[in-house]
Amino acid sequence: MLIVLTGIDGSGKTTAARSLVAAARAEGRNALLLSNYAGRRRMSLLSSRFGIRLPDRLADAAETTVRLFTVLVSQVRASRFEGLVVMDRHLHCQLALREARGLRRGRLLPWLLRTLPATDLVLHLDVSPETAHRRIVARGTDEESVAELTALRNAYRALPEYADMVKIDAGGRPDDVLARLVDAVHSQRLLKV
Repeated sequence: MLIVLTGIDGSGKTTAARSLVAAARAEGRNALLLSNYAGRRRMSLLSSRFGIRLPDRLADAAETTVRLFTVLVSQVRASRFEGLVVMDRHLHCQLALREARGLRRGRLLPWLLRTLPATDLVLHLDVSPETAHRRIVARGTDEESVAELTALRNAYRALPEYADMVKIDAGGRPDDVLARLVDAVHSQRLLKV
């Protein structure tokens, strides 16, 4: 079973992915966590440090290249794994970033989403931009404004793929979010039987 987690920065994707894999393993199931980062956080930290902001198109080209590579490697690893595979981020995330920046979707990413083996479930962690911003400030590893987070949230909602995502309220305690994720996964497994 292949599950993808999406959501704005600060929605808790990485925490939720780790927790979901740990819960599956605690049930005695094989589970694998694969992370599909685009290097965005690292690029933003370097930009801040050196006082250089990359133009949106250049930043997107760099991020898309890294994301494509990580997703393709993850897809190969997922195809060889028997059990639950949880992907922390996917191509949907890059499409949302493009939408938030006012860039075109392009043809490659939508084509790949249609061509790669289908995911069984895309779980979208929904959280208010204000809550996400508080979390980002608390972790202290990157910077995002409430306005940027709002634009990204709106961008996700504008994606044609958004209609097929299972929305999970991620604004509560991590235990509550995990319970919602586990329920969604169990429901999907029951539908497939």
